[in-house]
Amino acid sequence: MTNNTQIKLSNLDQALELGLKKEEFINICDVLGRTPNFTELSIYSVMWSEHCSYKNSIHWLKKLPKDGPHMLVKAGEENAGLVDIGDGLACAFKIESHNHPSALEPYQGAATGVGGINRDIFTMGARPIAQMNSLRFGSYENQRTKWLLKGVVKGISDYGNSFGIPVLSGEVFFDKSYDQNPLVNAFSAGIMKVDDLISATASGPGNPVFIVGSSTGKDGIHGAAFASKDMTEDSMDDLPAVQVGDPFQEKLLLEASLELAKTDAVVGMQDMGAAGITCSSSEMSAAGNVGMRIDLDKVPTRQTNMNDWEILLSESQERMLVVVEKGKESQVKNIFDKWDLNCELIGEVISGDILEFYKNGECVASLPPSSLVLGGGAPQYERDYREPEYFKKYKEFNINKVNEPNDLVEVGEFLFSQPNIASKRWVYEQYDSMVGTNNVSTNNPSDAGVALVKGTNKGIVMSVDCNSRYVHADPEVGTAIAVSEAARNITVSGGIPSAITNCLNFGNPYHPESYWQFVGAIKGMSKACEKFKTPVTGGNVSFYNQSVINGKEVPVFPTPTIGMIGLMDDVRNIMSLNFKFKDDHIFLIGKLVEDISSSEYLVKYHKIEKSPAPYFNLDEEFNLQSCIQQLIQKKLINAAHDCADGGFFVSLVEMAMSSSLGCNISLPNQLRKDAFLFGESQGRILVTVAKAEIDVFKNEMKSHDIPFLSMGIVETNPEIIIDSLSFGTVESFIKISENVINP
Repeated sequence: MTNNTQIKLSNLDQALELGLKKEEFINICDVLGRTPNFTELSIYSVMWSEHCSYKNSIHWLKKLPKDGPHMLVKAGEENAGLVDIGDGLACAFKIESHNHPSALEPYQGAATGVGGINRDIFTMGARPIAQMNSLRFGSYENQRTKWLLKGVVKGISDYGNSFGIPVLSGEVFFDKSYDQNPLVNAFSAGIMKVDDLISATASGPGNPVFIVGSSTGKDGIHGAAFASKDMTEDSMDDLPAVQVGDPFQEKLLLEASLELAKTDAVVGMQDMGAAGITCSSSEMSAAGNVGMRIDLDKVPTRQTNMNDWEILLSESQERMLVVVEKGKESQVKNIFDKWDLNCELIGEVISGDILEFYKNGECVASLPPSSLVLGGGAPQYERDYREPEYFKKYKEFNINKVNEPNDLVEVGEFLFSQPNIASKRWVYEQYDSMVGTNNVSTNNPSDAGVALVKGTNKGIVMSVDCNSRYVHADPEVGTAIAVSEAARNITVSGGIPSAITNCLNFGNPYHPESYWQFVGAIKGMSKACEKFKTPVTGGNVSFYNQSVINGKEVPVFPTPTIGMIGLMDDVRNIMSLNFKFKDDHIFLIGKLVEDISSSEYLVKYHKIEKSPAPYFNLDEEFNLQSCIQQLIQKKLINAAHDCADGGFFVSLVEMAMSSSLGCNISLPNQLRKDAFLFGESQGRILVTVAKAEIDVFKNEMKSHDIPFLSMGIVETNPEIIIDSLSFGTVESFIKISENVINP
């Protein structure tokens, strides 16, 4: 380190202000063998933040299953997971959060979340073909909720539509726990040739290092550290930590990056997301056991006189760090000039475990990259956890103490008027679902999105799922349900579940009760993924999702969002959920359980919030899905739809609404009618069967030893008849459902 009177040493107070702990500051001094200067301290503060280091979660994340039959890249090895889809092709996919930025500036927060997740995909050499999202907001009646909803949806739609990637599906959930802290989780998947993988690794001392894409500005500085903070009434003061996106620049960067990937000039490439140049340079160096020397004066900037630490920590969007094979600089320069993008030589790879950053000819930071990164010298903690008091109270729920309503028709109409059940048309109509012509599920409504792999008949089947109310009621069971429902959605759409990515949204990890929820979620996810042979390819941990109200931390519902992909050999075999033909017989497959726990019906109609997670059995779920796969393969069913939020009744009406056909149903006598209609016990699927196939269908069910129940028939009369009572017409439910969400 050059002695320079302008470079001031840091101190403990600055470390604490930047979010580091006392023991971490001492550790940094020990690693360096000296006191860091302010720039170096700033680097450690972002790289050792929760957002970058996973210091409070990595101990448990290592326990998740990572091996599977289709795995090409394991969790943590590259920017995204990669699975083999056959014929020399692979699917790269990942989900990440942009929660805190979206809470402050919903438009840019959501937009840059979309941009960031797509960069993770094409940085690897894959072309994004489809997006999904999982959104959580507070009580719909709140004006702030509506403001956030409008901003987030517009941010996603404007960026995604301009970038040219279709949104296939997603989920929107409202609950008061998200009043101050919404969750915005973005998912993207892309296709590439297996042999075209670009690694996020630096190698070869003397190889040049380029920064490509947009110029560097002051937006997003300390954004990674900000993502590891509580949300408070003063959080608007952190607005500069929110990045600003440009989808048109991203489109140019996509095409330039994929063109570059076809050359032999690239050694490694890394997206600049959280912590900007700092993160990209340190992670690439550590992965290759090399160092870098970077000249910050050569970085293209938007503002004049930017400080060294501002350049290093900026999270300006649409930028990459690229290591190039020496002697092929002009080849790289020509490609980015063609696409009218910055392409500046800012440094070189060097030997040894050292990162050196220069400005104005002075070394402003010198530190070992291995000490900065996850899996290297970044701290790892095992936090205490404790079962919260509420958990026991939830277990005390007794269905027999809940009176069954006299008017079930009223209940059915009530449920379709609830924001969590009602149509999300206002949301999805803002997304361009057909851009790129990959989407094959728009005209075939199904429980999962299906994207065509162009040049083949293959399909990638995708689903994002998590009922956070279930997870709050029982983290282990609720998360296992989230994995199982994602698999169920893929299965009933005609796909075979392959692998998952996750976005783990929880409260403060230093609170034992919140951390107990996180640990339980990991345990439940592990069990379910092992059962379905869907390894975890990576993802994102987002702690500190809570509000500080009157000095008290109030966490959101624990929300481990599951993004799952499945494979479909031929998209022509997609299974949709809509009724098809008059006189088709309707069957309910799966075990009957008298259960209304944690249902939308119990919470919203009866206003009972304290109850356990709904009935769930992992073995039964797996056997059920194996059976459905066989039914679809043998073409024994015409429609399939899982029973999820709102239970049997909502699923039944949704099948009718998607077809304008009605049905005539008879309920069994062994359960309370409200439990059968509106309960959300898991492991149940509605299917329709042609009259000519009923005997073969029944034999198939018996061979799998799966319970099933004949419910009634599909009718041309567009009315929902249950036990000879009309619950309303298809049109009436459409009107109720589509007039709820319109902020």
